[in-house]
Amino acid sequence: MSEWSAEWMRDELREMQEAIRGALMATLRASQAEALAQVATERGGDTIYAIDAEVEEVILGYARRWAERYPLVLVAEGIGEGAEEGAVVLPHGAAERDARLRVIVDPIDGTRGIMYDKRSAWSLAGVAPNRGPETTLADIVVAVQTELPTTKQYLADTVWAITGRGAAGERVDLLSGRRAPWAPRPSRAETLEHGFASLAEFFPGRRAITSDIQDRLAAALGNMDHPERVRIFNDQYICSGGQLYEVMAGHDRFVGDIRGHLRRAAHLPGPPPGLAAHPYDLCTELIAREAGVIVTDLDGGPLRYPLAVDADVSFLAYANPALRARVEPPLQGLLREYGLI
Repeated sequence: MSEWSAEWMRDELREMQEAIRGALMATLRASQAEALAQVATERGGDTIYAIDAEVEEVILGYARRWAERYPLVLVAEGIGEGAEEGAVVLPHGAAERDARLRVIVDPIDGTRGIMYDKRSAWSLAGVAPNRGPETTLADIVVAVQTELPTTKQYLADTVWAITGRGAAGERVDLLSGRRAPWAPRPSRAETLEHGFASLAEFFPGRRAITSDIQDRLAAALGNMDHPERVRIFNDQYICSGGQLYEVMAGHDRFVGDIRGHLRRAAHLPGPPPGLAAHPYDLCTELIAREAGVIVTDLDGGPLRYPLAVDADVSFLAYANPALRARVEPPLQGLLREYGLI
């Protein structure tokens, strides 16, 4: 059997995400926020809103087409049944062991922002050679993420990567259809001073711990020596793919999300966060790494979470190696103090 084409899959993912963008923008223009924010169901450890359900058939249509060329396992919320919920083998009738690929998709990452027409969401997808249930985020070799903009926005970006080839992208004018290259440019700053840096604290549950870590990290880095002056800014972008984009674009210098570990930390006081990131939220972290961003787990290693819909994920992303060398040691000290690593 011939080797599968990474370039073909990249182009197919881009086409699928543009179809999702078109369908979503039409829905946004035709619907009220209250209707889109209706809860459709609860599954896979997350809430599925009406706006999410709108694009599920788009994904399945493309996945069936891909499976005609390469048998695959599709991992996404809302597909599969029973013990196999969140994954389906295509074409129908194929065995999982026959699949060439595992394709993990988050059609709308950032639902809560876009359903109120508040801030861009992102469509995320990654492809890995099928290694069975042991396939992880670290095995992904093709990734694409496409911006799903608000209705008043006329420019939208797409970025992609194939392992070892760097990251690339384009910016499309949604009014004229014109496309122009867009290259990720992470910050080269070696400190957090006068830059954006934040840990996710989107939802109730042990947010006091996250805030304490951020404040003490700022103090350890000397950014609290003059309390009357603001040295670090915080931006809570409720979208993991969007967070990584902000680092790739040079807007943020550091982002992190420790909710996965906070949820598992039975020794910590108070109720845990009600929701953490899942592997599909981080399925495009390859793009950030290929752009030069350092993406790690809390221990400093690669992300090796399984390609599943229900695993709780934590991550850290530094704009460059020099910044990581400065921030990681005191940050890990604080994480150890709380028993998170």
